[in-house]
Amino acid sequence: MQQTPISSITLDTREYLIKRDDLIDPYLAGNKYRKLYTLVHTPKQRYKKIISYGGTQSNAMLAIASLAQKKGWMFEYYTKPLSQTQKEQTIGNYANSIKMGMKHIEIEFDRYRDIILSLHFSLDDSCVLIDQGGADKIALEGLDVLADEIRESNVEFDAIATPSGTGTTALFLARALPEMRVYTTPSIGDVEYLKTQMSALWEIPKNLTILQPSKKYHFAKPKEELFTIYKKLLNAGVEFDLLYAPLMFKTLQEQTDEKILYIHSGGISGNETMLKRYAKLGFV
Repeated sequence: MQQTPISSITLDTREYLIKRDDLIDPYLAGNKYRKLYTLVHTPKQRYKKIISYGGTQSNAMLAIASLAQKKGWMFEYYTKPLSQTQKEQTIGNYANSIKMGMKHIEIEFDRYRDIILSLHFSLDDSCVLIDQGGADKIALEGLDVLADEIRESNVEFDAIATPSGTGTTALFLARALPEMRVYTTPSIGDVEYLKTQMSALWEIPKNLTILQPSKKYHFAKPKEELFTIYKKLLNAGVEFDLLYAPLMFKTLQEQTDEKILYIHSGGISGNETMLKRYAKLGFV
């Protein structure tokens, strides 16, 4: 794969540089491509099955489904019970993952934690398990490659920014670029919760700064001010995801003033269902 380009946009008179990882692939793009880089370059004969778990609108789920389809691997994905309405959706990440061949396995709420833990002890050499959201040390290689691309770009900037769900991308990118400041912000929970998730994977580097948003938002709940930022970014020439990017940009606008290189996380496939939710509230 060739290096992804870097372009620039202007948000409320402030310029940002954008590392266009969203252009890698329609489904296997952004930070999910970086996290799955090692498996992307693994010979298809190495595994027969890939297993993961999490939410049913997960961008990681869709990326793994796309990867498994390309490799000819089985893909089993474990979740808590779904509503019938969600099962019948014909658009969105879940529907597209099913079309790609994903086998969906529902687990009752009271058994979910135990069964997920048991997955780690029931694998054979033909299977690989990816933890929820791609929060796995397997992501190290892909983030090292991204770090090399950033160094080789010869573009001038003061800091890097990327939003966090599990925090894996920001954590491993900061590890790979100790000479650069990396900003992130928690999209799920607060700073302490994000630090706990990160610390389970690796020691948090000193050059990683976690910015606490000025306002707490319920993850994935439509908010007019976040949608306004999404539209401004879209009008500036780049579409970003609706779940992570608007909050990251809002926080950067409020708490930083450096020249930022923003790593586009992809995930815009999930906008299809989110835009319908915004439309029902009269925001579109």
